[in-house]
Amino acid sequence: MRLDLAGISDKNRNAWEAKGYELPDFDIDAVRKFTYDYPIWVHFGAGNIFRAFHAMLAQNLLNSGAMDRGITCVEGYDYEIIEKMNRPHDELSLMVTLRSDGTTEKTVVGSIAESCILDSDNEAEFGRLKTIFASPSLQMATFTITEKGYSVKDASGNVLQAIMADFEAGPAKPGSYLGKVVSLLYSRYEAGAYAIAMVSTDNCSHNGDKLHDAVYAFAKEWTDRGLADKGFLDYVEDPSRVSFPWSMIDKITPRPDKSVEEMLEKDAIEGLESVITSKNTYVASFVNAEECEYLVIEDAFPNGRPPLEKAGVIFTSKETVDKVERMKVCTCLNPLHTALAVYGCLLGYEKISDEMKDEDLVRLIRRIGYTEGLPVVTDPRVIDPKRFIDTVVGIRLPNPFMPDTPQRIATDTSQKLPIRFGETVKNYIKNGLDIDSLKAVPLVFAGWLRYLMAVDDKGREFELSSDPRFEDLLPIMSKASLGMDEKEARELIAPILKDDTIFAVDLWEAGLGERVSDLFVELTRGTGAVRKVLSGTIA
Repeated sequence: MRLDLAGISDKNRNAWEAKGYELPDFDIDAVRKFTYDYPIWVHFGAGNIFRAFHAMLAQNLLNSGAMDRGITCVEGYDYEIIEKMNRPHDELSLMVTLRSDGTTEKTVVGSIAESCILDSDNEAEFGRLKTIFASPSLQMATFTITEKGYSVKDASGNVLQAIMADFEAGPAKPGSYLGKVVSLLYSRYEAGAYAIAMVSTDNCSHNGDKLHDAVYAFAKEWTDRGLADKGFLDYVEDPSRVSFPWSMIDKITPRPDKSVEEMLEKDAIEGLESVITSKNTYVASFVNAEECEYLVIEDAFPNGRPPLEKAGVIFTSKETVDKVERMKVCTCLNPLHTALAVYGCLLGYEKISDEMKDEDLVRLIRRIGYTEGLPVVTDPRVIDPKRFIDTVVGIRLPNPFMPDTPQRIATDTSQKLPIRFGETVKNYIKNGLDIDSLKAVPLVFAGWLRYLMAVDDKGREFELSSDPRFEDLLPIMSKASLGMDEKEARELIAPILKDDTIFAVDLWEAGLGERVSDLFVELTRGTGAVRKVLSGTIA
């Protein structure tokens, strides 16, 4: 069985279905022709999250008859993804859903109707994209290009060199990713200033604003320099013609797993060989992902949109999208992840799913989410916070297929603590709740300081994950040791506990300094102290 149009033709369909594969239940050729002539959805970023989530949304709608056109997939960073994977497989891919009970679902995805390369030096490829963007039928462009993909300036506030070159050259033949996207939008403006929604679905807060600000920067520079029609800036700034909705996306799509590849090989599927491109991108003909997914989007689509709500997407207001993001980041998912990261490293775990077999750690994250988080959770109403935590604790984190590690999640913890835990502390104070009732949150703070000693609970050294605050924190925490004098331990961390850039509050002023200090002392008593404190602190 081959993964191409001939391979899934009617004469081969029974062979696929006999091995448990769900095939497209629509006329692929008809859909592709209609999409080519009257495109409605362009997506930038041909990576795993797109193939596992967006493409599957379209597949489900096409299967049900709720949508009659597919997606035009555009890759602007690594052209070889299109050249060596999409096109050799006739735009088909395999989606393997990894369920928490150990079972899998296998789907042949045929919703990608066309793929394009975002290369302004390639007249055929870029010309086709200009034609698509000039089409009145086009309703939206979605993006998964990562948060850094929207950067116009560097960390020092200077315009990036490639961006500046495009500012100066204008929209005719830009070289940067963003420049090429805005050039295509300018083509749409010139064709008739048709309406469109530019929808970032990258996993970052206020993603719509990040995309808007990048597009605006180009539009303003080009119009100010006389390189584009002055009406283009007005077009970009008119939400009735160009919108930039906020969204919240949540689905784990890890790198294609070797065990999944072996399973597919046993099904006698040919051509499964992965490709490592010249840009070191690992690409396979299949993607694997967890079963749970959430996509919440601000309903701001000036030219209409596909009925994605029929595939589970939630459309709501910008304010509600923001609340969903806060629910997830401040209470229902991210704090639990960080707690498992810190204590997973200290206890020698290498997989999050294995930590979920540890009764002490499960009690810890359940208290963080249910007991201490829910009283101050931001409730968006469109997703029930308690049910969200139920899914995280009961399905997502225990999933044995998800190869996430505490070491990866422990990266940049100093940047995560203020929003993931500090907001809870601030809300307890704001709402007049008993700060002394917080037991798990201070335990995470103390555990993180213990983590910075880079010694696990058995006394073995381990490698810390990177963090931008190491330069000022490690000179202090390197003085800590197991069995150190109690007074010395307290004095060592006392200044850190005052740092509201780490904890969002001065923990001493908040009434938690003493508690965190006590816990840190207990955690450093000697080997086995971490386990003892965990077992004795969280009932």
